[in-house]
Amino acid sequence: QVQLVESGGGLVQAGGSLRLSCAASGRTFNNYVMGWFRQAPGKEREFVAALRWGGTRTGYTDSVKGRFTISRDNAKNTVDLQMNSLEPEDSAVYYCAADRNPGWIRIERGDEYDYWGQGTQVTVSS
Repeated sequence: QVQLVESGGGLVQAGGSLRLSCAASGRTFNNYVMGWFRQAPGKEREFVAALRWGGTRTGYTDSVKGRFTISRDNAKNTVDLQMNSLEPEDSAVYYCAADRNPGWIRIERGDEYDYWGQGTQVTVSS
């Protein structure tokens, strides 16, 4: 049974940093695409970043490029999202997701992902 558990959210001032972590368990994820999404109140869920667990490829939405970094820690079995230079517009619930299909074309589509965590709240004050 796949479980994804996010942690690391919180309240931070604009310009600050947070590091989110997604603990993945239940199977080997080497062939999975792991993604981070976010959803702010009244808005649709939005793709943030993704990586292929067994490779080096990463992808980001334009608004976070140069500020956010997605990475994996094989020893801890986590996928992390380092968020720097945070802006109030980054405030949202952040979700970790796992896609069994290792293809890369549709990484920005939430409906491609098979498993989701419960989310962690990130609030950036101005």
